[in-house]
Amino acid sequence: MLTSSKAAARAARVYLRAEDCRVEDLAAICSAKVDLADYTFAADVQKNVLIYDCGALRAVISDATGRRGLMAEWAEALLSGPGVVVLKRAETDAGMLDAATALFYGLIEEQNRAGSGGGDHFAKPGANDRIWNSLEKHCLADPANFARYYGNEFLALISEAWLGPNYQMTAQLNVVNPGGAAQSPHRDYHLGFQSAADIERYPLHVQVLSPVLTLQGAIAHVDATVETGPTQLLPFSQRYEAGYLAMGRADVRDYFAAHHVQLPLEKGDMLFFSPALLHAAGTNRSEGIRRMVNLFQVSSAYGRAMETVDRRAMCKVLYPVLRAAKGDGTLTDGQIACAVASAAEGYSFPTNLDRDPPLGGMAPKSQAKVVLEALAGDWEPAALAAALDAQAEKKKG
Repeated sequence: MLTSSKAAARAARVYLRAEDCRVEDLAAICSAKVDLADYTFAADVQKNVLIYDCGALRAVISDATGRRGLMAEWAEALLSGPGVVVLKRAETDAGMLDAATALFYGLIEEQNRAGSGGGDHFAKPGANDRIWNSLEKHCLADPANFARYYGNEFLALISEAWLGPNYQMTAQLNVVNPGGAAQSPHRDYHLGFQSAADIERYPLHVQVLSPVLTLQGAIAHVDATVETGPTQLLPFSQRYEAGYLAMGRADVRDYFAAHHVQLPLEKGDMLFFSPALLHAAGTNRSEGIRRMVNLFQVSSAYGRAMETVDRRAMCKVLYPVLRAAKGDGTLTDGQIACAVASAAEGYSFPTNLDRDPPLGGMAPKSQAKVVLEALAGDWEPAALAAALDAQAEKKKG
């Protein structure tokens, strides 16, 4: 128990609880309005979303001073501004984009024939068509098209503006079919894929850090009218520090439903936002438009440990020791959990989402979870070894 009011107040500041979140705090933050005059390079603001005309920006980015000024503007817009920007006509090579679209539809048909598609973080299975790791599949299927597609200077520029150099690109294709219902409002990777109980274990400074490790984006492969359900957005919501814990609350979801905005996108437009921005794919109410967007998830180069570690090998040799210690009481359950945390991979990602999809939850089991389940069930070492090997096989690229 905390024995002083100072200690209790500090714990409340550092370790937030979902029950203490107030929708009124979110509403106060989201009442802000974008002043176009604050954004030198923006062409317009619509529904509190900054709009940039990439045709007009080409001259800006050809100059080193202008380029840095634009990157700084995007960084502040995503961090402390509305949290979302639209880059109009970021891709103007319609033939290249159409070829990529045809390639992606072919991959979807191949998945459907094989029965290998499915699984989503925030929508019911069948509401859309997914291609996990569309980045690699695109490159292997048509490297020439890939080179032109990812040779986009605006995609590179905004990725560096938010994350700095040496970022890591990943992508997942999403097709929301006619009748596909909206996702539930959420924040994204990393903490957005955790349960409220898990998020509460992360101190506030980590919750504030998480959004600056990832950039969320998308390119429209078709003209996406509001009827087709483009992304629902809640501008300024990334500024709400308790947002990861609050996103699952009914009052927050009700507020999102009443106050989110949607903007139509034309083929070749790009949308980028902070992963901490509350958002959701919208319902596709069109008669026959399959709303295809390729989702970019760009990660900081710094989201990596210093050394490579064979944690699977460690778990295999450690498990018999922990099992015996659990049986004879030489280690407490708490000590065993600490040892597992140091040896096993405690995070579910990265993984191969085709083989290891987030079915039944937002993330597959972590390696640590498998080891703890084995200890709880008193598995034989060979059974754990087989489970770890099977898990590793699923994660292979």
